[in-house]
Amino acid sequence: MSPSFQSCVASASRPSRGTVAATGEGSATALGAASVQSAPLYDAVLVDVGGTLLKTAEPVHDTYAAFAGKYGVTVSADEIKKGFRRAFAEPWPHGLRYEGDGRPFWRHAVAIATGSDNQDLFEDLYQHYEKAAAWRVADGAVDALLRLRQANVRLAIVSNFDSRLRPILQDLQVDSLFDAIVVSAEVKYEKPSPEIFSIALEQVGVSSPSRAVHVGDDAVNDLKGAMDAGLHAW
Repeated sequence: MSPSFQSCVASASRPSRGTVAATGEGSATALGAASVQSAPLYDAVLVDVGGTLLKTAEPVHDTYAAFAGKYGVTVSADEIKKGFRRAFAEPWPHGLRYEGDGRPFWRHAVAIATGSDNQDLFEDLYQHYEKAAAWRVADGAVDALLRLRQANVRLAIVSNFDSRLRPILQDLQVDSLFDAIVVSAEVKYEKPSPEIFSIALEQVGVSSPSRAVHVGDDAVNDLKGAMDAGLHAW
């Protein structure tokens, strides 16, 4: 589990007895030690998916390089990383990055990352990442989310993702942990737009953004987006 997720989860419940609660990045087990009768600090916790709730089973650059090699494309891990940064930094001229299955954007991103527009390479990579085996749940996340549920905290996913997300969450058996799953491709808003956070709060029945916190790994999409919408953010 990422440090930001750990820190948020550790502070999302506060003990009903005692005067000091464990805080900070070293408090990964704080929530586990808290009683289910703890008074919740927030009414809702919103969670990002990629890089927060879910990690790739293998480093993306290693997977891309291995798949590219099958098609005679030689590309280094550094080139793939730089290509990804460029693909995500560039304005996407077609509205939302993730519409429907997200193929147009991902075709573009794969081409930039690998330096190849081989369509078979793209399809292999795209189909690889629609399988649950390509992903793993962040360490400690399930236990932490269960503790939050026991404390009557409402939970929602807020993710910039395409139509592959729900089947992945179902196959990894984490979809049932959440009261709402808000996917950008479905609601037609992407983080950092305040609307996607508002939709999540509405779906979990929390009217005040100040009573919610969003946990994510992107400084703009997650942290700034959530705070601009009136939420706390980690």
